Amino acid sequence: MCWACEHPEATLRDYLGNLRAIITRRGWAVQAIGRDRLYPPWAYTTGLTLRGLPELVVTGMPGARAASLLNEIAAHAVHAGMPEPGTRVELVGGPRIEFVKVDLPAVHLVMAAELYGSTVRGLQVVHADDRGHWPWEPAYRGVQGGQPILGRRTSAARVVGPAAPSGEAHAKEGDINDI
Repeated sequence: MCWACEHPEATLRDYLGNLRAIITRRGWAVQAIGRDRLYPPWAYTTGLTLRGLPELVVTGMPGARAASLLNEIAAHAVHAGMPEPGTRVELVGGPRIEFVKVDLPAVHLVMAAELYGSTVRGLQVVHADDRGHWPWEPAYRGVQGGQPILGRRTSAARVVGPAAPSGEAHAKEGDINDI
């Protein structure tokens, strides 16, 4: 159940306070937004801005899976730096991903913008389908509503990989918040 549903008397200020507490405790939080009729699910981080990094967003992926992916990438980025837009990574045991700079982060990363202002930066984690097709390819099979791309792709993708998950569960580093 979502935080707002569990706290119907709460205000936006209360929710932002809850987010700040999670970010202080864990380093970042993951906001998950469920499917809404034809619109696919999506999730994004809030808190990486405090580390000088862009926030991460993934569309077209269920909340728990998206949170796991975002937490793994965020944990890696905190220690090794964020990949550049256009970088493709072959994740071991995970999807093929490509990083795309988000054109209007304040529009898509609402809670991050509430906390850090309209200058928040975003990087989308675009994922290939189970057959390895990208959302911009005609053969792509994703969830209902597809996988909206929130920016323009870098023309020359740089492939890196394979990259193995850290082996350490990072769910503790970024709580998931359904809104």
